[in-house]
Amino acid sequence: MASGTSGTCRVDGIDIYWERSGSGRPTVFLNGSGMALQDSALLVQAFSGPFDLLALDHRGMGRSSVPPGPYSMADCAADVAGLLDGQGWDTCRVVGISFGGMVAQELAVTWPDRVERLALLCTSPGGAGGASYPLHELADLPPEDRLRKGAELLDTRFTPEFLAEHPDQQGLVDFLAAGQARERTSEQEEGARLQMEARSHHDVCDRLGAVSCPTLVASGRWDGIAPPVNGAYIAEHVPGAEQRLYDGGHAFFVQDPAALPDIIGFLAAD
Repeated sequence: MASGTSGTCRVDGIDIYWERSGSGRPTVFLNGSGMALQDSALLVQAFSGPFDLLALDHRGMGRSSVPPGPYSMADCAADVAGLLDGQGWDTCRVVGISFGGMVAQELAVTWPDRVERLALLCTSPGGAGGASYPLHELADLPPEDRLRKGAELLDTRFTPEFLAEHPDQQGLVDFLAAGQARERTSEQEEGARLQMEARSHHDVCDRLGAVSCPTLVASGRWDGIAPPVNGAYIAEHVPGAEQRLYDGGHAFFVQDPAALPDIIGFLAAD
């Protein structure tokens, strides 16, 4: 199948929307909570340069189906495995961001023979290893408080005083505010809710030893959603895994110029 294509794949009775771009080693990009591919175009583009990159909208998101819930992380990982089958990929490299990192962990512990290299960004193992912040709790806050709390979770330094002194970081808060203000249909709201529910039950702690591929765990020093200690637990329990810390919060990959080249270099290695 030629690169630069898109479509839907029928997996277990639902349609998973996918896009494929770039050239190189087959690699899957797994997006974060509440994010559709249309929200992550620049990041997808960064990874599609050196890889034959397959990216998707998780169930409940974007142009994929919104089936009745509840959703589990196992469901989301099975969607990815089914999409790999649809593309004719027996194995691939995987980069997962936040929620996508949880899906990537579930994929790698369930089908370890299908994952050649694994990059886990700003994510958590759940359970005893530490859960990511329960973002669903922000929904009950007034909009102004939700934005303030969301900014401090995005990067624990992001107080009004810090942002006033570092205007170069304000763009991340503006992006967060735009996402919170975006109008959604009732179906989109339900898909986001069901994804958050799946996220809240994520726990691979007792299965991390099943991951059999080289693994990089990348964490932001000031991440209030997936603190570095959660990433450290993953690195300690996945055989041979390495954790690297970067200057930034939950979006360290756009805050620290060293991050993306490091992650791409790891994924591209033999």
